[in-house]
Amino acid sequence: MALRIEDYAVIGNRETMALVGRDGSLDWLCLPRFDSPACFAALLGNAENGRWRIAPCHPAARVTRCYRPGTLVLETRFESPDGAVTLIDCMHRRDGATDIVRLVRGERGRLAMRMDLAMRFDYGRDIPWVSRLEDGRLRAIAGPDRLLLDTGVPLHGQRMTTVAEFEVAAGETVPFVLTWTPSFRPLPARVTAEAVLAEETAEWRAWSERSRTGGEWAEAVSRSLITLRALAHHETGGIVAAATTSLPEQLRGTRNWDYRFCWLRDATLTLLALMGGGYVDEAAAWREWLLRAVAGSPDKLQIMYGLAGERRLEECELPFLSGYQGAKPVRIGNAAAGQLQLDVYGELLDAMHHARRAGIPPNDDAWGLERTLTNRLVDLWDQPDEGIWEVRGPRRHFTYSKVMAWVALDRSVRGIEEFGLKGPLAQWRAVRDRIHADVCRRGFDTGRNSFVQSYGATQLDASLLLIPLVGFLPPGDPRIAGTVAAIERELLQDGFVRRYDTSKAQDGLPPGEGAFLACSFWLADNYVMLGRRDEARALFERLLALRNDVGLLAEEYDPKAGRQVGDFPQAFSHVALVSTAGNLARAAKPAEQRSVTAPSGVDPRDQPRWARSGIGPRQRDKAAGEAWMRVMRRGTDRGGHGLVLREPGDRASQPISRPEPRRPAQHLQPAQAFQQVVDRAGGAGPAVDAMDGDGVAGQRPER
Repeated sequence: MALRIEDYAVIGNRETMALVGRDGSLDWLCLPRFDSPACFAALLGNAENGRWRIAPCHPAARVTRCYRPGTLVLETRFESPDGAVTLIDCMHRRDGATDIVRLVRGERGRLAMRMDLAMRFDYGRDIPWVSRLEDGRLRAIAGPDRLLLDTGVPLHGQRMTTVAEFEVAAGETVPFVLTWTPSFRPLPARVTAEAVLAEETAEWRAWSERSRTGGEWAEAVSRSLITLRALAHHETGGIVAAATTSLPEQLRGTRNWDYRFCWLRDATLTLLALMGGGYVDEAAAWREWLLRAVAGSPDKLQIMYGLAGERRLEECELPFLSGYQGAKPVRIGNAAAGQLQLDVYGELLDAMHHARRAGIPPNDDAWGLERTLTNRLVDLWDQPDEGIWEVRGPRRHFTYSKVMAWVALDRSVRGIEEFGLKGPLAQWRAVRDRIHADVCRRGFDTGRNSFVQSYGATQLDASLLLIPLVGFLPPGDPRIAGTVAAIERELLQDGFVRRYDTSKAQDGLPPGEGAFLACSFWLADNYVMLGRRDEARALFERLLALRNDVGLLAEEYDPKAGRQVGDFPQAFSHVALVSTAGNLARAAKPAEQRSVTAPSGVDPRDQPRWARSGIGPRQRDKAAGEAWMRVMRRGTDRGGHGLVLREPGDRASQPISRPEPRRPAQHLQPAQAFQQVVDRAGGAGPAVDAMDGDGVAGQRPER
């Protein structure tokens, strides 16, 4: 039976990823891509479905493991009374070939070892034809796939498994190299295990040294960024949600999904995580993947795509696999790709907006695509959808979907206002304000003093925690505090946040799942924005404690079983970790970067550099930063297009009649122009925009 999810580590080559257990068994690997059929599938079945185990013969050897700092090179140390060895695992790619390198290095004494290699193609169903080549390598072929095992250890067959028994003494190293290539291509050249190990170690360390991460949680953030990079395809730029399929959200349950695809909604947080870590090139590659993936007719927009932008992701079940620890069905493909989820428009356009602000070089097609999608959303935003959680029940008017529709319109409007781009500004402003009013009127339950999951419902949803993070309402708005309090009462269980109450939900599935880890990070983000820093820190450290011994997180956590559940390693969990660490530790916080609104009255050509780089004025000028914080404490307008002076606890600003601020004088430098506007806004009190008592943004006169 497969190990606990947290007992696995991963290795990869940025084309695919393998899961390696604490017992030295490689139980999951799809070749040549993340979403290809698995040739080792014991994770979802048993050893007969394919695995590659190297471990001591001693049954009670002590196990410790770690990654080499700054790398994805895994070292597993086995110790027994007879001796100690380190199993070193890594992966490598070269033209048309994938190499899995495993070295057993003797550290102390002499230790008896055993290798069991069960090669099975097509998710563990096909047993290959195995033969020995003249150069000594073992060849296994089935259809389009070929594996080559290269080692100096004597091998023999045993019940359709290749077996080796050997000893390793202190100072000795025994290498194994397993290479995949298409069966129809010429045999690849042999590689040296030590040379591959040195190359992979050097490459990963060089990448990690570029990071800007530091501070108290630098190690956790660095490991998460390495994991995100490992989940990104080196050539297409697409980032898969996880390396696995069908790891259950509830042990022995049926909520088992294929996560080896690229979700659009991950775009913004992934961009911010990579850019915050100093990796603008990776963020640019992700943006280019987005542009290619969604190109075409806007009414064909999907919520997810394949690694290269593939659109056909038909879902089916594999009945010949027994499932992870008995959790069936095992699914490949994902039927949610055909759902309508309005929030992806907001995530996509928010990602494009932040790419502009970060100074990522513009793409000629980017704004044209954004205009097309925005115009499509103008006609679509008031329709029901399946929502962020991809329910398989009836469509509803999910509150978060509408909030993200507002985000989409807001970012497009700001593209015109802040960057001088061309578009129907008046129309988009009007639709943005209608959406805002609709959400405030129909998505908020005054009796509960909380936003709710969908219009007319009473159930809560953890996605509501994102309302202040995306700038829909300022964190000081009493409706935000009311929503956070309601979620704490009803969705906070054993110290972690559930997505929603599955026992009451109409999501088309049986009830029961773990706590979705990203939701708990979102709650910590809200604590930061509400000034509850000690609670934010305590929750964040509780979440960090859930990582396994090598710093990895799955999608969810089961507090009762004390186990990680869901697909692994989960990109969204690691993105949320990076963001919350930044919110707690950095001056320019990702949550503020995502929700901050530029002051009205500043011409795009005179925008200060922060509007394009995401770097706050506090880092440019202390005095300007203090003025900015005075404004931010009082809030942004609820339409998201200007500054509103407000004191904490005020339900709404009172309109003050004053002409719109004039455009800064042309002779001023951008920083001076910005300072002039902030000084005006932070002074004696006019509101740029006004709101009524229901939180609906007042109309701003056209310039």
